[in-house]
Amino acid sequence: MDAAHLDEQLGDLAATLGDATRRGIYITVRESVEPVTAGQIAELFEIHTNVARHHLDRLVTDGYLQVTRRRRAERSGPGAGRPAKHYETTAKEISVQFPARRYDLLAELLARVVERVAPDSAAEIAEEIGREYGRELAAEVGLSRDEGFDTAVTAVAKVLMGVGFETEANTQDRVIVTRFCPFGETASKHPEIVCKLDQGMVAGLLESANASSVPIVNPHADHADDCVTEV
Repeated sequence: MDAAHLDEQLGDLAATLGDATRRGIYITVRESVEPVTAGQIAELFEIHTNVARHHLDRLVTDGYLQVTRRRRAERSGPGAGRPAKHYETTAKEISVQFPARRYDLLAELLARVVERVAPDSAAEIAEEIGREYGRELAAEVGLSRDEGFDTAVTAVAKVLMGVGFETEANTQDRVIVTRFCPFGETASKHPEIVCKLDQGMVAGLLESANASSVPIVNPHADHADDCVTEV
């Protein structure tokens, strides 16, 4: 791939999914069993319906989502009117080829550096770095300190989605389930570092939301399994 093609691909990806909310919306639609409406997205992300519709329509325009119209059962029959627009993902893949840059390799080597430089305190350092980053993320998105615990945990899961995780908050069981981790293979090879980074990030976010909790990351036993963070 030449530099011009790479720049074009990166520009397209950043323009569409560079916005954290839009990226979270795309992941939500992709993980949904059924097509979703703008109203459902608005309620989930606590935004105005028109804002939700703007993000959804942008994803449609750029080929990541498509519109399907489904008439709900309660609206069927004479005079039911026009069915609501529902959105579902297309077959378009999100992938960028980096011919000379290997970020997965960089993550792997950085993990090795931490282990080599501070073998006795690598996990502690990783958790503190994650906590600092969590606080920075909270400040960036304006995470409120006035919400209850359940709302705070749900907000934390949304923020994590915005930086590349695929997460879901289960407030009843007091856990955050991670189905995809952007650290990739490095997380499997160096769980003592990467999981502490994750744990620190959640802790920093929760602290910023004024939700007193000590998160504990339970790494997945198999790469295909979910990672569960107890909060």
